[in-house]
Amino acid sequence: MIENRPFVTFLAHAVLVLGVLLVAFPIWITFVAATHEAARMTQVPLPLWPGDQFFVNLKTVMLDGVGGENATPVWLMMSNSLLMAMMIAVGKITISLLSAFAIVYFRFPFRMGFFWMIFITLMLPVEVRIFPTFKVVADLGMLNSYWGMTIPLIASATATFMFRQVFLTIPDEMLEAARVDGAGPMRFFWDILIPLSRTNIAALFVIMFIYGWNQYLWPLLITTETGYFTVVMGIKQMLEAAEQAPDWHLIMMTALLAMLPPIVVVLSMQKMFVKGLTETEK
Repeated sequence: MIENRPFVTFLAHAVLVLGVLLVAFPIWITFVAATHEAARMTQVPLPLWPGDQFFVNLKTVMLDGVGGENATPVWLMMSNSLLMAMMIAVGKITISLLSAFAIVYFRFPFRMGFFWMIFITLMLPVEVRIFPTFKVVADLGMLNSYWGMTIPLIASATATFMFRQVFLTIPDEMLEAARVDGAGPMRFFWDILIPLSRTNIAALFVIMFIYGWNQYLWPLLITTETGYFTVVMGIKQMLEAAEQAPDWHLIMMTALLAMLPPIVVVLSMQKMFVKGLTETEK
């Protein structure tokens, strides 16, 4: 028999609602600030309700940028961030799928040794090896390029480990059946392993896309031309604009726009994302 305790139920819901409000309040303030003019954002108290300058501020940041005549338009920075995030996400998943496939289904000397070498790289993130990585990228002439911004971030030991665990759960009978039907290794990989791994691929895509979208240190180091600036770099530079007060209404509009692509990706792939993280059996 389930005991009905209205007070406990009410308290639990109240705590959950309070948690949602605490998380949503900064986002609401960002939206409100993006709808007012510059003068209103310097007055006390700060506004808590939207103004009428939303589309004016949106046009300003998207077409003109923030920070004067040499400012980079936000549409260009968002395009750079989107391209970088997509290249990192797709590159990480592709390389990790192939490496996990080779480790699980091919027998070659030092197979597990190579796997553990890949796994050990978890202790060497980009921030630890940033100077030698920069030297290699500079020697290859990839500074101020999308390849230089993405290739050093593509390898992923986490994704390789995850796909290896997924492939190990697939029965050996499926491989034998594919061989009997005359399917080669790549046909087995493409027609059987990829469909069975689609939820895991979706979960990793969401994680890797957000990882690539939020990159700041590596793009800052590898790019000097404003045409390659990402939106995260742009927001930071807007806050540090020399000899002038920050345009908070435009900065908040830029921050609001920077939230949209990750939110769209998470919402559009939410079901597959959750399923990919919780699914344990095929």
